Parts: sequence; C-alpha cells; structure tokens
Amino acid sequence: MRHVLVPVTALFFVFFAGCSSTSTSQSSTSDQQKPAVKNIQQDEFFKLTKDPNTMVIDVRTPGEVAEGYIPGTQYFIDFNGGNFANEIQKLDKSKSYIIYCRSGGRSSKAASIMVENGFNSVYNLTGGVMNWTGELVK
Repeated sequence: MRHVLVPVTALFFVFFAGCSSTSTSQSSTSDQQKPAVKNIQQDEFFKLTKDPNTMVIDVRTPGEVAEGYIPGTQYFIDFNGGNFANEIQKLDKSKSYIIYCRSGGRSSKAASIMVENGFNSVYNLTGGVMNWTGELVK
C-alpha cells in the first residue's frame, strides 16, 4: 500500500504545482493587457487635446467649476454628485478622456473607475486646477 501511496502523492503535487504555475502566468499576461490610467502634465494635456477624439472632463463640484475651468472642457460630471457612474456610461468608450479636478485626487479615482468600466484611453491631469498655469474660463 505504501508503494502506491507515495507515487500517487508525488503525482498529485506535480500536477497541482503545474496547474498553479500555468494559471499564474495566464493571469499576469492578461494583467499586462489591461488599460491603465496615465498621469499627464499640462504640456501633454495640450498635445492630447489637439486630437478631436480626446474629450476633457472636469469632475469637480458645480461650485468649484463656477470659480473657473480649463478651456476646452466638454463635460462637467461631479465625482461626488452621486450619479458619476451613470453619467460615464453615456460617454463614447472609443474616445480618449482627460480627467481633472482641483488637485488630482478625485480625478485619479474617477479615471480608475472609467478604466474599470471599459474605457481604454484615460488620462489624469496631475495636480488638477491647482497646478494649472494657463487661463481658466469663468
């Protein structure tokens, strides 16, 4: 009995190790293919917005927007407004999006949510309006 148990146990461990190794490599391959949010600076913002397929979203509150927003912003979707997830579902996922807020925190979270919801090309403006050195529309 002992002669049969040892080889069977050894085969079990070899099989188990092989399966877990294969699934890990498949997982890491698919992780590499997932889109990710890219953080950008103001100079790259200007380059990206020359493309008509790049949309700009301000995710600040209406009160913050009233103080001034970046020229060329097409969408104003308050990240904390309660319906952010519903509003982004109305957007064209084939386009590129630059997201910004006051300092970059909310826009980073918003951009990540967009990627999780199937958007492939999403950028976060690092530092938001606080780091913006250009003009603002008031």
